[in-house]
Amino acid sequence: MSELALEAEKLDAADELAPLRSRFVLDDVVYLDGNSLGALPANVPDRVADVVRRQWGELRIRSWEESGWWTAPERIGDRIAPLVGAAAGQIVVGDSTSVNVFKALVAAVRMAGEDRTEILVDATTFPTDGYIAESAARLTGRTLRAVTPSEVPGELGGRTAAVLLNHVDYRTGRLHDLPSLTSAIHAAGALAVWDLCHSAGALEVGLDQHGVDLAVGCTYKYLNGGPGSPAYLYVRKELQPRFDSPLPGWNSHTDPFGMSPSYAPAPGALRGRVGTPDILSMLALETALDVWDDVSVSAVRAKSLALTDFFLRCVRAYTGPGRVESVTPERHEERGSQVALRCDDAGEVMKRLIARGVVGDFRHPDILRFGFTPLYVGFGETERAARILGEELA
Repeated sequence: MSELALEAEKLDAADELAPLRSRFVLDDVVYLDGNSLGALPANVPDRVADVVRRQWGELRIRSWEESGWWTAPERIGDRIAPLVGAAAGQIVVGDSTSVNVFKALVAAVRMAGEDRTEILVDATTFPTDGYIAESAARLTGRTLRAVTPSEVPGELGGRTAAVLLNHVDYRTGRLHDLPSLTSAIHAAGALAVWDLCHSAGALEVGLDQHGVDLAVGCTYKYLNGGPGSPAYLYVRKELQPRFDSPLPGWNSHTDPFGMSPSYAPAPGALRGRVGTPDILSMLALETALDVWDDVSVSAVRAKSLALTDFFLRCVRAYTGPGRVESVTPERHEERGSQVALRCDDAGEVMKRLIARGVVGDFRHPDILRFGFTPLYVGFGETERAARILGEELA
């Protein structure tokens, strides 16, 4: 057994989060793709079966009240809130991340005022965020400029209405400085909109602490809500009376069953609701969040950094010089919970890794991407993944 494998055994023995692995349905595969789709929490299948057979099959329409279907979007939002550093009453769950980006960005521009004529968008963003920002700019009559997060402070001005940024870069795993960028945006009189898809559930976010205006995120990555599970929208409490959604719906009406021809928005974060929520996915997510009971996000972050540090060490030890290049920052304050390695034949390498039981993913044109979910990934698996990678690259 190698020295790194022995070290991994010691690290696993001392890992206070190791017992959490039993809360998931896992096999012998080294699963390092939780930054795309989280593993299945063990308690979800029975809950979904109950929702389908009893709540839908027996109670039927009564479940909107008796099973709590109607209040699920805000109730589950309050479950997510502590994981992103928010007080209750500011997050509503529903729709996709894309739809929530649209709601948040258009609402931010409307709140900024007519004299604010420009939107800034993260030039390195996930493509859909860029597409939506372009559409929002056309809809609101604003211009759109794409800049890197590091360029944002120097590009802000009196014309800036809103800035849409990713907390963690989906390709490289780079963590952007949410506190300082939000502060700079506010100093310019603009609003900050953050996409938390690759940070929520992996590291501390601090939405309330840092005064973030609006934020969105998915729930199927580090929150393990399941494929296509609903996203969420955060609206800072002070902004809620001014939040003017571009997608008003009967679910966000102050009197949803009054069926009024005129729209009157509900108070609070409920303004972020649109239409009938997807109850099956919604309640699967609610049960998936049980794995976070008694779990500290700070402990998760500490383990995430330890895992990614260890993986980078193992990669250096097991791979030949120059065979791969890490594009993920070494500094902890700049790293999310994934490691991205540049490799000329990355697509074929990832296929071979998956065939050998190491599941990561490939990002065009040359990135091997490995996501580390501290709730169920251990140090032994991390060493094994790096060792097999080294064998495949030899």
